[in-house]
Amino acid sequence: MSVSKKGLLVAGSALVSLAGLAFSTFGEMQATSANFALKQQAPSLLAQKLKTLTVVFPSRSDSTDLQNKANAVGAFLSKELGIPVKAQVGDDTAAVEALRANRADVAFLSSRPALKAEQLANARLYLAEVRDNYSGRHTYSSVFVVPSNSPLKSRNNAKATLEQLRGKRMAFTSPTSGSGFIFPVGELVKQGFVQSSDRLDGFFGQISYGGNYSKALQAVVRGQADVAVVSEYALNTPYITPEEKSKLRVLHRIPGVPAHGIAIDDDVPAPEREKIINALLKLNQSQNNALLRNLYNSTELVRVDHNRHLAPVRDALTRVGIAP
Repeated sequence: MSVSKKGLLVAGSALVSLAGLAFSTFGEMQATSANFALKQQAPSLLAQKLKTLTVVFPSRSDSTDLQNKANAVGAFLSKELGIPVKAQVGDDTAAVEALRANRADVAFLSSRPALKAEQLANARLYLAEVRDNYSGRHTYSSVFVVPSNSPLKSRNNAKATLEQLRGKRMAFTSPTSGSGFIFPVGELVKQGFVQSSDRLDGFFGQISYGGNYSKALQAVVRGQADVAVVSEYALNTPYITPEEKSKLRVLHRIPGVPAHGIAIDDDVPAPEREKIINALLKLNQSQNNALLRNLYNSTELVRVDHNRHLAPVRDALTRVGIAP
């Protein structure tokens, strides 16, 4: 019995030693594998950092000499971020395509193109523009405008006011304009006057498209239309003259149109994205603010939630029956 017990104890000790050796070896292998993995990951993590930044600045009717102004903002961002920044000018469609094709990282966009950028490039809006002539700071109103001597009157509710437009000559801005088409048509659908954007001729006596705010308003001034729909800020220069403005008045307002903003592509890593946002917010500071004002007449940039900011235009598009 004593011999057997001794044999068992020796065998047990050997097994414990072997197990310890195996555990030690496995632990060393794990540590070696982890160190190797970290070494492999380090270059890819470094590669994620932006080495250059491309920002697209869409042309707008109230912006002049845009390339030089965009270059000035690009130079400011380059200094803040410590990397080369390319300022590229194009229209909204080109800006969205550049984001989709990874030829751009950041773009100034209006609300509907921002939805398209989300759909095609998974880009999101992080900042919105504030203007002195926006009634809601970073939202503004779409307005129905009539001649100052028009018999049409603003009633105590939207339905009663818009009912007066039945059979009238309507001048829209363009079929793609948010405040000059999508929001006003959405309101007409909401009030039950039309079913969708392709049923407007059943309500209006005549429909025309100015092509821009100025021409839509001038159609009313010249007696070619009874009413036009534009953004509230279009009732000022450079869109119309003070003399033309004196011949017009607002019949009805639709508030809450999302202001233009700044979208950032999803390929930009979160830490880099935050640096870009913070650099752009420095344009609000008094010593830098002229760069922002010169660009698009904005006075300030504010952080916004992408979904919340763009919800009104999503709703309007759905109501009208138009895809983003």
